[in-house]
Amino acid sequence: MAERTVLLDPTPTAPVPVRTLTSLARGLLRTTRPRQWVKNLLVVAAPAAAGQLFSRHAVIQLALVFVLFTACAAAVYLINDARDAEADRAHPVKRHRPVATGQVPVPLAYATGGVLAVLAPTAAALLSSPVTAALLTAYLGMQLAYCVSLKHVLVVDLAVVTTGFLMRAMIGGLALGIPLSRWFLITTGFGALFMVAAKRYSEAVQLAGNAGATRALLTEYTTGYLRFVWQLAAGVAVLAYCLWALEEGGLPSAGVLPWRQLSMVAFILAVLRYAVFADRGAAGEPEDVVLRDRALALIGLVWLAMYGLAVVNW
Repeated sequence: MAERTVLLDPTPTAPVPVRTLTSLARGLLRTTRPRQWVKNLLVVAAPAAAGQLFSRHAVIQLALVFVLFTACAAAVYLINDARDAEADRAHPVKRHRPVATGQVPVPLAYATGGVLAVLAPTAAALLSSPVTAALLTAYLGMQLAYCVSLKHVLVVDLAVVTTGFLMRAMIGGLALGIPLSRWFLITTGFGALFMVAAKRYSEAVQLAGNAGATRALLTEYTTGYLRFVWQLAAGVAVLAYCLWALEEGGLPSAGVLPWRQLSMVAFILAVLRYAVFADRGAAGEPEDVVLRDRALALIGLVWLAMYGLAVVNW
């Protein structure tokens, strides 16, 4: 009797996810990183600092700018995930992203990202201002260049991510035609660099010796260098904020208390509290750090209240 041989495939393929319109929509939404949208609230920073936040025109323009900036960021995420799909499948965390799992096809991610990248600046030119459209276009160009090559260049990667935060803080003021204070730009820029470098430092500390689970560029930074960067940035941000708060000079204030100057205390305490997490190597996403730590959130609310009272000259 002839013996039958059964051949078994030693490497079974992963099941292809069933795609429906609902699953595609959910996958696309997840790829746009809804948790990151909170960063785009920075668009209100300049109008709030200038006390021009509560008019109907300001509210409409800022809501529009928030949506358009979110669309631009979503376009970058979609294109980035489509481009890095193969590499993400080998990553212990990123392999669960919708494009990497196949929930969202790579061509669809590219197409959706491309449509958003075209529509957002076009809508800005029609509904806001040419300056707003130009800034969104510059943001898209810079971020796409980061996805392709700049994220692999030492120091430049830190500068690009920091500039993205700074653009968010600038665009609200530009959309409303508000002059941007030099101290506002310096404080915001170095404050962003502080958080970006602290996040990189934390990644380097937590994933030391496990290069396969982190971004390759981190292996080229030393923890000592990243610590130096976030400490330098924190110092410059504090100095710039103090100079900004004291910019009124010797002019008398009509308020009950010098709230603007007093807000320096809350700002410095916030930086010092955030630095605790940076020093421990536990400073991940900035929004997670702030929302997770009650003391830091409380300090932030106190600072916000003080600066708000200064703006309304109470």
